[in-house]
Amino acid sequence: MFTGIIEELGSVRALRKLPDSAMLTVKAAAVLEGSKIGDSIAVNGVCLTVTSVASREFTADVMPETLRRTNLKDLSANASVNLERALTLQTRCGGHFVSGHIDGVGVIHSIKPAGNAKIIEIAVPAAIAGMIIDRGSIAVDGISLTVVNAMPQSFTVSIIPHTLSQTTLDAKTTGSAVNLETDMLGKYVARYIRGMSSADLTDNAHTESAGISEEFLREQGYF
Repeated sequence: MFTGIIEELGSVRALRKLPDSAMLTVKAAAVLEGSKIGDSIAVNGVCLTVTSVASREFTADVMPETLRRTNLKDLSANASVNLERALTLQTRCGGHFVSGHIDGVGVIHSIKPAGNAKIIEIAVPAAIAGMIIDRGSIAVDGISLTVVNAMPQSFTVSIIPHTLSQTTLDAKTTGSAVNLETDMLGKYVARYIRGMSSADLTDNAHTESAGISEEFLREQGYF
């Protein structure tokens, strides 16, 4: 579990691609403090397990599913990556709960200045668009951000100068691919609603009550 608050920018030393997987070696400093084999480090928002640690770098295996679902497969030597160690009970949670399990890859559609900030619009896969809401939380390449506007096929975020200077976002351009993880709570709620609706539709006694209604929410104590 992570917070989406990036600890440092690392640099890819090597991405060794195997037939179905890969080994990623990253040069780093801050995230190596206290880290050991078996620990979790998020690389561009992807939770990876450390397999070896040296004085200025660590290595992690990247399984086939991760290569398919994320932008890690596009990394090359010297590329900058966002790094964060797993949170502890003593960690200030300045962002939001981030699992490090990527839902999909988005593509930056536009970057526009807005005062001292930048407004970035990101196109999203249809499968996760419904999980993104105005002023909700989302992790973009592991960075905890607040959604400004959620649209049917994209969303916008506003990036302050500090976030730009401390993450890979400052180097992103139109067309750049970014890893996206939607809010964990929203995913559980969506799954529950889908499951409940499916159950109702297959039960004749509850056909008329399929879906979520105000009456249902009152019965469950939400009002």
